[in-house]
Amino acid sequence: MLKKAIIRISILLLSFGFAEIMALVLPNSSKHQTAKHPYFSWLLVIITVVYLAVSAAGYIKNRKKEYIADENVFYRAPFLAGVILVLNILNIVTAKTALLPVLYFPTLDRVFGTLFEDYALIWKCVRYSAGILLSGVLGGLVIGFFMGIGVGFSKHMSYWINPVVRILGPIPSTAWIPILLVAFPTARAASAFIIGISVWFPTVVLTSSGISNIKNSYFEVASTLGANKLQQIFKIGVPAAGPSIFLGLFNGICASFIALMTAEMIGAKYGIGWYVNWQKEMMAYANVYAGLIVIAVLFYIVITVLFKIRDKALLWQKGVIKW
Repeated sequence: MLKKAIIRISILLLSFGFAEIMALVLPNSSKHQTAKHPYFSWLLVIITVVYLAVSAAGYIKNRKKEYIADENVFYRAPFLAGVILVLNILNIVTAKTALLPVLYFPTLDRVFGTLFEDYALIWKCVRYSAGILLSGVLGGLVIGFFMGIGVGFSKHMSYWINPVVRILGPIPSTAWIPILLVAFPTARAASAFIIGISVWFPTVVLTSSGISNIKNSYFEVASTLGANKLQQIFKIGVPAAGPSIFLGLFNGICASFIALMTAEMIGAKYGIGWYVNWQKEMMAYANVYAGLIVIAVLFYIVITVLFKIRDKALLWQKGVIKW
């Protein structure tokens, strides 16, 4: 166990040391614009130090447990070493040798430096995007959830709602942009509505589908025990359809990311999608890549939080679908 940990950490340190030597010793190509600071080198130090500190703390905490060889954080050391190696190669072919087109492939120092130097505007755009995403997702989730319950439990509601869902649902949410930008007073409201549509369709379909697949015997037993209609819905139907509901929400949120980026690129005044599109038009590709990094981190956090909520709500199904 300890031998494996030492090997893994050694691989990480070798990759880190090689990357630092290449970044600090080899001269940069004169074709690239010089960054203010060696941000790439600093980032490598921060990532490695933080990882080793967390690894050491986790190892000390769990060293007496038999399963530490599989679950301790040293397990990710070779992967992190591979990531550093890829970044090192990219740094060599851009900053050091300029083998790739300079305009479209800036140095990693400039890309990571943008995250610090343009921090105020990026953070403002992140807040703007998060506000739109939250309002759109909540609206689509609430409407889709209750419509799904209605379709799943009521034949009368299914008669009226199902045709609407089948006709409007398959239409890509981004196809509504030209109409919504005119119908809504602001681009922000239109963007939130587009995101709501993206979440609404898979939520209503999978919620109603999950409820329809529940065995009637469950409701018969609940009725025999004296449960009323609302209790059957929220004590039997919703928990049993929980996996389908979360699957619909997951699909909807993934679709909402696309809708958010597209909507912001077209009509928004701020937002991380707007930022990427604006920097592309300015031919500032270091800022474009920095924006893409922020998008990746932001959306990763959203999906991770969703799966954490899912694991808490559906303890009996934890581990079936991992993230």
